[in-house]
Amino acid sequence: MGAHKPIVNLGKILAISAIIFLYLPIIISFLVSFSPAWHHGLFSGFTFKWYVFVIENFSSTIALSMLIAICCVAINLCIGTLTGYALAHYHFPGKKILEGTLMLPLAVPGIAVALALIQTYPLIRGEWYFILIGHVIFTLPFMISSMLTGMRSMNLVHLEEAATSLGANWWFRFTRVVLPNVWRSLMNGALIVFTLSVGEFNMTFFLHTPLNMTLPVGLFESYASLRLEIASAYTVVFFLTIIPALVAIQYLGEKGRSAMVR
Repeated sequence: MGAHKPIVNLGKILAISAIIFLYLPIIISFLVSFSPAWHHGLFSGFTFKWYVFVIENFSSTIALSMLIAICCVAINLCIGTLTGYALAHYHFPGKKILEGTLMLPLAVPGIAVALALIQTYPLIRGEWYFILIGHVIFTLPFMISSMLTGMRSMNLVHLEEAATSLGANWWFRFTRVVLPNVWRSLMNGALIVFTLSVGEFNMTFFLHTPLNMTLPVGLFESYASLRLEIASAYTVVFFLTIIPALVAIQYLGEKGRSAMVR
């Protein structure tokens, strides 16, 4: 037993080191956000003025990012769930090619997708839903992949055949048999889509205009042209915005699954 102690201790040291490595930049950014002048030292003073500045000048970017992310999740839940169901349930010629095509946006740089969208839909360039279209294209493969994994991990055909033999129609089978069994995959996909949409920068940077700037683009602008203290406060606000939303999605997922099972 004693021979295992050095290995266990080494594992603890590596785990603690990894945690420090990952979270130290966040802690430093948090401290800088309260500093009147960080170049004078992290503990040179204390102020909330950078947070006030962020709320007054960048609250619209936070609201727009939340709106786009929520709409993106809603669209992905509809399209991704039905697409994953069709791919898992039905067999048809060219199915493998279609699956590969649906995953193609993952291999295409965001800049290329943005330029293609600008050339295809120039008339809606200044609208917020123009960014939403790009986010849906970018995140939909993740939702479909999550749903396919969940649906292929269970015997979907046999479950539906059993429900059909008991007189269940398609809607009942889909809502009361299929969805409860893949609810965890569905909510995992929703979490992935939400976080990717809120944090997406590469594509959004080319799709946005000064009137529809999202949170990551605003964060870039604050780092590029404003004080580092403001950018740090903006980063903290970003975390305070996204974490409750993620917790809410997980909570709704657990409550929704319990209600569907009942």
